[in-house]
Parts: sequence; C-alpha cells; structure tokens
Amino acid sequence: MSVEKIITDWKKKSFKPVYWLEGEEEYYIDKAVDFAEHEILSESEASFNLTVFYGKDAAWPDVLNACRRYPMFAERQVVLLKEAQQMRDVEKLEPYIENPLSSTVLVVSYKDKKLDARKKFAKLVKEKGVLISTKKIYERELPEWTQNLIHSKGLEIAPRALAMLVDHIGNDLSRIENEVDKLSVNLSQRKKISEDDIEKYIGISKEYNVFELQSALAVKDLSRAIRIVQYFEANPKAAPVQLVLPSLYSFFSKVFMVFGAGTTDEKTIATRIGVNPFFAKDYIKAARLYTYPEAERVLLLLHQYNLKSIGVGSVNNDDASLLKELIVKMLM
Repeated sequence: MSVEKIITDWKKKSFKPVYWLEGEEEYYIDKAVDFAEHEILSESEASFNLTVFYGKDAAWPDVLNACRRYPMFAERQVVLLKEAQQMRDVEKLEPYIENPLSSTVLVVSYKDKKLDARKKFAKLVKEKGVLISTKKIYERELPEWTQNLIHSKGLEIAPRALAMLVDHIGNDLSRIENEVDKLSVNLSQRKKISEDDIEKYIGISKEYNVFELQSALAVKDLSRAIRIVQYFEANPKAAPVQLVLPSLYSFFSKVFMVFGAGTTDEKTIATRIGVNPFFAKDYIKAARLYTYPEAERVLLLLHQYNLKSIGVGSVNNDDASLLKELIVKMLM
C-alpha cells in the first residue's frame, strides 16, 4: 500500500486502527500526517477527538491512554505520534497495537528509521494495521515525478524549464511542490510553465544555471562554462558547489553509460540510461565529443574535486576557484 492509497481510503472514510509511516522520504510521511491532522475529523470533532504527541516529549503510557479513550460526539478519534523515532520505549505501545480500538485512528510518524522486520513489534504493526516504508526516489526519477506532480495540478511545463527546476532543487520533494504551488499562483490563467517563469518566480537564471553548465561542458565550450561559473561566483546562492558537483557527476555518469548502450537509437538509449527521451540527445552528443577514456577521466576528476570541496586534499580554495580549475582540467 502507498501513502496515496491510504489518503484515498481516508477520503472514503475507510480506516485501519494503526498506521506506521517510516523511512527516508519525509515528503510522503508528512503528507499523510497532515491529512490525518486536518482532514479526517471536522473542525468541531477535532476539538474533542484529536490528540497530538511528539516523540521527544511523549511518554508511552500517555499515548496508550489516549488511544484507549473513546471518541466524544464523533464516530472516531485521531491520535498522532509525530517524530516517534525520538521516543524512548516506543515498542511499549505493543499492548495497544495488539488489541487496538476500531474507533481510534493511530498515525505514527517514524522518520529516517525503520522497524526491525524480524521483531514481533514490526510483525504486529503489519498484522493489525498498515506499515509503510518510504524511500528517497532515485535522481533519474525526479523529472518524471515532478512532471506528474505538475500535471496533477492541471499544469504543463516546458522540458528545459523542468530540467532547470529539478537541477536547481534536487531531491527535496517538499520544496519542489512548494515551488510548483508558487508558480501556479503566479501563472494566473496560463497553464504552461516556461523557462522565463522559472527565472522570474523561482530566481533561477535561464542562462546561468547548472543545466546550462552541463550543456556547455557537453559540447566542450570552455569560455561559456567559465562565464557560468563566474556568474555563480558573483551569486553564491545560485549554485553552491555541493549542488553543482553531484549534478555534473550524474550527467557524465549517464554519458559514460551511453558507451555501453550498444545502440545509436535515442529512445533505446534513453530507456537504458534512465532519462527522459527529450534529454537523451544531450548525452549522445556529449558521448560523440568525449572518448570513453575522456569520460572516465572526467568522472575521476569530479570525484576528486568533490573531496576537495569538503576540504580533503585542498586548503583555502573557494568554490568558484575549484570549479574553474576542474573545468579547465575536464576540457584539456
């Protein structure tokens, strides 16, 4: 079962007594908890029947007692245990989970951790309720995920605008949704997000960004690449080195994969390296300009400079200097 399915069931007034939401991806956990807090009960019902605990401050007997209460003037009550990973003796909730009340909906947020599936407690949660383990989505899945999110809001987005948005924000799903909501408000009656919209409302230059740096390096345009880095130097928040280097590594990893694709067909290559077919031509173009040994050397350089960016083997080098040095070596 997914978080989307849980929320769909809740909208249909179909409930299990226990929901345990765990794992790495806070976005989905927060979605479910937010819905449980604000949508399951009406405003008047919530005043008597909504109880919220925070793991750091919660005592397990208090949580048990709250769960065992019966609802007042409503069919059910909701008990939320947020940040349960910070709660001592959380497994002492076992007696309640073994025999939960059908009139209580207990929702537990257990972020960045997972229950030990071998233990009785985890098996009990699965048996008596719903256990969802969330994982960070892969970087290659971000463009499709973001596009689906945008479509779900009745909007469309130009391919390059999508690349700008994803490359700038990275794997922060909550922030991506917040930025899309901001765009939706500012588009007024329009339905398609353009590069100009990304630049105007999110503050990402359409000429000087990580995506354009990748494009410049893909065609070995040294002067353009240096101009982009100079823009980064003058606008440090535009593209911190901790964002730039992983993006470049991801790009050239896919270029490297093109050599092993065993075909020249763009659609087949896109499938095999895990990218949107629209962008496959960028990787193919780079693979024509870089030899296999050159692509391998670029990946090694990116790894070395990622270490330098965190102070390994480098002293007093600012981000822009590191990037300029790296780019020159990449294109030598």
